Amino acid sequence: MDEHGLLRQIEPQDREPGDPTPGMVREVAIQSGTLWSGHVTTEPHMVSGWHHHGEYETSIYLVDGGMRLEFGPGGQDVIDAGPGDFVHVPPYAVHREGNPTDSPAHAVVTRSGTGPPTVNVDGPEPA
Repeated sequence: MDEHGLLRQIEPQDREPGDPTPGMVREVAIQSGTLWSGHVTTEPHMVSGWHHHGEYETSIYLVDGGMRLEFGPGGQDVIDAGPGDFVHVPPYAVHREGNPTDSPAHAVVTRSGTGPPTVNVDGPEPA
């Protein structure tokens, strides 16, 4: 619902460009108060830059393709997600996302929090 209590539909052509991170294309569908929701495409064999989402707590649902998330000290921890998987990213968790497959990866991302939704950084803390 928006501030007037009305439902609204956001079609793909209505999405706005999201915060840039090298290797990823983010599109914003909804940004209202403490809610951010959108679509992310990662091309085959691409790896994003290191980033975190500030105060936002993030839910990622992988629609198709593959997603490898690297995080933790020195980026040594890895999650490999496939279609139908959800991934939870806590606030301030430095990570990068890659697509190890031969097809584009598409994900639906929803965040809850305040402040800038994406903060690009040089990398995680050393191991």
